[in-house]
Amino acid sequence: MTITQILLLLVIFISVASFVYAIGGLVIPAAEKKRLDLIKGSSDEMTPATAYDWQEKAGKLVSPIAKLALPEEGWENSPVRVRLIRAGYRGETAAMLYYSAKTLLTFLFPAVFIFYTSITNIILTESTFMLYVLISAAFGYYLPNFILSVLIKKRQREVFESFPDALDLMTICIEAGLSLDAVIAKTASEMHLSSKILAEELHLVTLELRAGASRVSALRNLAARTGVDDVEMLVSMLIQADRFGTSIADSLRVHADSLRVKRRLMAEELGAKLPTKLLFPMILFIFPALMLVLLGPSFLMLKKMLSSGIVG
Repeated sequence: MTITQILLLLVIFISVASFVYAIGGLVIPAAEKKRLDLIKGSSDEMTPATAYDWQEKAGKLVSPIAKLALPEEGWENSPVRVRLIRAGYRGETAAMLYYSAKTLLTFLFPAVFIFYTSITNIILTESTFMLYVLISAAFGYYLPNFILSVLIKKRQREVFESFPDALDLMTICIEAGLSLDAVIAKTASEMHLSSKILAEELHLVTLELRAGASRVSALRNLAARTGVDDVEMLVSMLIQADRFGTSIADSLRVHADSLRVKRRLMAEELGAKLPTKLLFPMILFIFPALMLVLLGPSFLMLKKMLSSGIVG
């Protein structure tokens, strides 16, 4: 191995080791505290202090970098802030981590590309080199946006799949004679076993109601935090039922049935798309191997016969 290859391996080893050590230092203390709470018999639900402990530590580390890209005013009401909340990051350091990641990756990917081209002696024209540098910088800049979109879709998917069960539980509690505020609190405590994300969102609604917020504003905040259309429909239905005095139990039952029908239709749609999605992998990978197995011996025999006939 050459000296440049050894230096490259050494740099990669130090970078990976430093990254793993930093992640371990941020995650392990919160995990240890949570495990100790479970051993002591405390609640299984993660408290906000432990939930955002690693974010606060990471925010302190990257705060100088985040100041380079974080807007000074107006970012609290920006679409980025709404997307972070929908992804489940409500801490004050979430925006700092997001903008610091965009800043670091924007400079990190071009630096890695320049370092790689310098040690491998790749010959590129000036225009091609600048094009690759700009592409790598753009990739690093938009990579946090893509990761955030994936996290939002994953969270919304879990809320959508667990929502009919929560509506059934709310219907049972309403028919048992509980008020709507007590129903939301009970559903939040019971849904913690099946869907922690939905339980957390309903628990925030309960906290807002206890803090003195109106029921309408608390429910609208729930719809804004999740960004799921079905939750927005439920919020509108509950507000209308509370305003006009209609039966909330019947409305919840009808809404739960419509959600289950929608979920079944989505499953049938995915099943109907499956043959089309399997067509191209079968043509590219399965059919050539199958043709090789079936027609390969015939081609070999034909080649042998033709070669023997030509020789004869």
